[in-house]
Amino acid sequence: MDAGLKRELEAKVHAGERLTREDGIALYESDDLAWLGGLAHEVRTRKNGDVVHFNVNRHLNMTNVCTASCAYCSFQRKPGEKDAYTMRIEEAVRLAKAMEGENLTELHIVNGLHPTLPWRYYPRSLKALKEALPSVSLKAFTATEIHHFETISGLTASEILDELIDAGLESLTGGGAEIFDWEVRQHIVDHRTHWEDWSRIHRLAHEKGLKTPSTMLYGHIEESRHRVDHVLRLRELQDETGGFQVFIPLRYQHDFVDMQDGKVRNRLQARTTMASGAEALKTFAVSRLLFDNVPHIKCFWVMHGLQTTQLALQHGADDMDGSVVEYKITHDADNYGTPNKLTREDLLELIRDAGFRPIERNTRYEAIREYPGPDPDRREAPQPMRL
Repeated sequence: MDAGLKRELEAKVHAGERLTREDGIALYESDDLAWLGGLAHEVRTRKNGDVVHFNVNRHLNMTNVCTASCAYCSFQRKPGEKDAYTMRIEEAVRLAKAMEGENLTELHIVNGLHPTLPWRYYPRSLKALKEALPSVSLKAFTATEIHHFETISGLTASEILDELIDAGLESLTGGGAEIFDWEVRQHIVDHRTHWEDWSRIHRLAHEKGLKTPSTMLYGHIEESRHRVDHVLRLRELQDETGGFQVFIPLRYQHDFVDMQDGKVRNRLQARTTMASGAEALKTFAVSRLLFDNVPHIKCFWVMHGLQTTQLALQHGADDMDGSVVEYKITHDADNYGTPNKLTREDLLELIRDAGFRPIERNTRYEAIREYPGPDPDRREAPQPMRL
């Protein structure tokens, strides 16, 4: 990047001016990660100060049976496969109750697109979970699942959302987004929920007062221009609805764990290399700079590793997700030893070690508890990047 363009982009960021598609592509082409990180950290600090958010949550996948066979996915199983499973509602409640003593605040529920489960299973599940854990927020179902519910129920997405909200739904999840551009999407996705339906369903959720996350799966066969296009579509929808609370770049994973049955379900990995740590940090930085109308950027530590996650907090991210527990969609795919869960104390230590002040939040990003940051009197205490 020539010095003139660098100065122009810096001036836009300093002034809080919206960046264009061309600006986003130019940022991705820069190899000056320190410069990119500094700009993103300026925006992150302007929006969130020295704070890093986290919550105490659990991921619950009630079934891995799925009609789709997306090229990147190692989670899905077909009916009759040895490790295919579908939980009874009572089992899902029992698993969720097991974490009640840890002051759980959120259940994050995503499933496969089960071909024969009746629509009624889903609102009944939420109702049972909410009755068992009334103080826990239910963040459940991707837009892809809501679209699937339309097919199996004969109801509209609006009617489905109303029933789920009545049963206790507080937020959709952000999944099913992957990369919206059809040039890439047609090669990686094997379900029928694309940008038009994904955006329609999130727009409806926002109209009904739900706040939702948005995501992007990066680091596979897409190019940087596809990432920019993806963010700008979401940015335009956010201009319209204001309903996205957070943007979550999700790092594509190779399949090392789930092929234990001899099947490699991830059909992309033979021709892909996973994004490096530097590429991950660049993606967080550019996303923060482009996505000027969403308050938070989350680094999902399971997909990035703890060290890269701490660095992402210096490159635009201000949220570390939560305790997680038993994340089955992808876990430890690149063999770097990421744990199954982090406790509240683990999260506090990681955030302070990165030089930030932890705030425990709920699903709507309301502060539950604020904690002290690193001890400023310790010479070796880490501090956030200075602007």
